[in-house]
Amino acid sequence: MRTALSIAGTDPSGGAGIQADLKAMTMNGVFAMSVITALVAQNTTGVRAIVELTPEFLGQQMDAVFEDIPPDAVKIGMASSCGLIEAIAERLQFYHARNIVADPVMVTTSGDRLISEQAVDVLKTRLFPLADLVTPNIPEAEILAGMSIRSREEIESAAKRIGDTYGCAVLLKGGHRIHDANDFLYQNGAALWLMGRRIDNPNTHGTGCTLSSAVAANLAKGFALEDAVRRAKDYLSGALAAMLDLGSGSGPVNHAFALEGPFAEEAGSRTSQPERRLPA
Repeated sequence: MRTALSIAGTDPSGGAGIQADLKAMTMNGVFAMSVITALVAQNTTGVRAIVELTPEFLGQQMDAVFEDIPPDAVKIGMASSCGLIEAIAERLQFYHARNIVADPVMVTTSGDRLISEQAVDVLKTRLFPLADLVTPNIPEAEILAGMSIRSREEIESAAKRIGDTYGCAVLLKGGHRIHDANDFLYQNGAALWLMGRRIDNPNTHGTGCTLSSAVAANLAKGFALEDAVRRAKDYLSGALAAMLDLGSGSGPVNHAFALEGPFAEEAGSRTSQPERRLPA
């Protein structure tokens, strides 16, 4: 079985961060593992508090994974300080990690900033050059490219600027303000618009985490980058279309919309089996 590692912060409400990553990776057919960067007290309405782990302990977590079950792909989410980003980059280089997807988590869906300004520079100079793919949304791409984005042409220009500057492929997500669910993929000078289905669902908590994790899972399984992105977009569309409605704010998507089998059945379903008791 192929394996994938998420390096990110937590979400105790289960819609974003590590919790969303593990669900998305599992549903996309890989064995999911995690390294925690920060403990985040958040829910669908916002972030209450953040407790960062130390770079030393983060490194020990990465050692524990890579020395035992080397991942076939790595997704990097929330890393909010210079020390954490440096530690991640150093360990990824040491273990020659492959299929690295960097989701530059800077601001939550509810508007809370999750990364310091100083850490943005370290993210760009230390982590992006190691990444196979970077997946910013429009507000994040504006910060990374140093330009405003208000049109299709500016999306293309920003993705090219980020990709050419840091030597990585870029998936610039168009869900914020422009082109709805259509995303722009830039890779080694080649550019492609990936059309998506607009789903009228206000519950979008953790969609960025979910998409990048699904891409990483498909890269781990051996899909080419364009195919991995297309499959991840289809998966996210299905999770949004399930119209899960939980929480008082922007709720989570249904990561398990395609979950089937006897262990997913609810009590009282026609196919559920009677309880089996162990012999005395």
